[in-house]
Amino acid sequence: MTSIARTFALSLGIAATTIFLIMLGLFIWRYPMEEREFRACRVVVAVLDRATDIEAQKLTVRPTPALEELKADSPNLWYVVSAGDMISEYGSERRPALPFAFPYHGPIGSSVFNTLDQKSTFCLAVVQRGSLQLAMMVGEPHVRFGRIARNFLVRSVFSIMLLALAFAATVAVGAGLAARFVSRGIERVALRALAIDPAAPQGLISLSEVPRELKPLVEALNRAFGEIDAYIRMQRRFLGNAAHQLRTPLTLLRAKIDDVPDPALKAELVRDVRRLTSLVSAMLDLARLQNHAIEKRPIDLAEITLEVLADFGPSALDAGIELALERADEGPFLVQGVDAAIRSALANLVGNALIHARGARRIVATLGRGSISVEDDGAGLPGGAEHKLLEPFQTGNSAGNGAGLGLSIVREIMAAHGGELVIASEPGRGTTMRLCFPEAATAAGSRQLDLQEY
Repeated sequence: MTSIARTFALSLGIAATTIFLIMLGLFIWRYPMEEREFRACRVVVAVLDRATDIEAQKLTVRPTPALEELKADSPNLWYVVSAGDMISEYGSERRPALPFAFPYHGPIGSSVFNTLDQKSTFCLAVVQRGSLQLAMMVGEPHVRFGRIARNFLVRSVFSIMLLALAFAATVAVGAGLAARFVSRGIERVALRALAIDPAAPQGLISLSEVPRELKPLVEALNRAFGEIDAYIRMQRRFLGNAAHQLRTPLTLLRAKIDDVPDPALKAELVRDVRRLTSLVSAMLDLARLQNHAIEKRPIDLAEITLEVLADFGPSALDAGIELALERADEGPFLVQGVDAAIRSALANLVGNALIHARGARRIVATLGRGSISVEDDGAGLPGGAEHKLLEPFQTGNSAGNGAGLGLSIVREIMAAHGGELVIASEPGRGTTMRLCFPEAATAAGSRQLDLQEY
């Protein structure tokens, strides 16, 4: 999409240029008409001056195209040209009585005078031609408007250029300032919108901080944020309530399964109920993560990792998979967080690797400063599957085991700690899942988290 500031400046520049040209055209058309006689006098004087030659004490007015055009357009034209004692006349029979005698000797310049009978006017102009003064008196000229306009433009081109440059500079500065004002207003709105937490978008953008033109947009954004926040809250309430309501029927169903006489059917039902129970527990964990807040404290990642690996030791032994712990940096490995939440996140990663890492023979947990990773040497994930696994109810197990909420919960835990879950995988070379905590998390102190004790 085109830049608003650029489009605004370009549109304003085109509009201003059009207005300037229109005003210049009106000025050229009206101003010479208001002083037609004086403007016509200057045009005729220029034509006669170019047509007059003074050589060997002889004054000649050549029939130039411009002079012939002037004569053709002016049936009553007359003129007298003198230089010293030399005189050249045209249309003397039409010339009225003049207040000046020939040859004329006067100051250099031009003006329009009345004839002695006060019935008409004539033009008088004196120019310096070498050591002589060339005097011209012209009456009844009919000058075309185009020639007057051209003469005006030629004589005023410098002034017009200065005016055009000043006008263009004013427009450019005004357009730049206006575009900057609009851009800064949009930037303020964007920064306010970015500051709103996507997980809880109840924050509103103050209308007093934005330009009047952007208020409808901000009002629409605020309304959208409110609707999104209401929908998120409703979804979270439904998730928690549904999980709570499902727990009791599952407990009763588990008790009734014990009375099933067929061992194969009983084992199958127990496996299904266990899977449903795991799903309900994951839903409750996710609801608790999103709806509650508790304080966090310094947590030793090394201690938690040892305990989690020890818990999964028997399962790994049964699966024929080796569990190992390595250190990428020197300790201590302290972060600020919630013990139960971090323990749950790490357990999810180790359990996920045991279940879904097809062909894995070794799972390594690596400790770093502000991070811990779980790496397996299994078959890896197909291209693009890393992002899908972070979505709720997505599982990489083709057998369908698992609720598909584990990694979603891990992501929520890390988001609550201000960190992130990073997944890297390459087909045939295994998968690495890393819990990355922010650097500030290693500092002492405590603050609120969107978590609840497990």
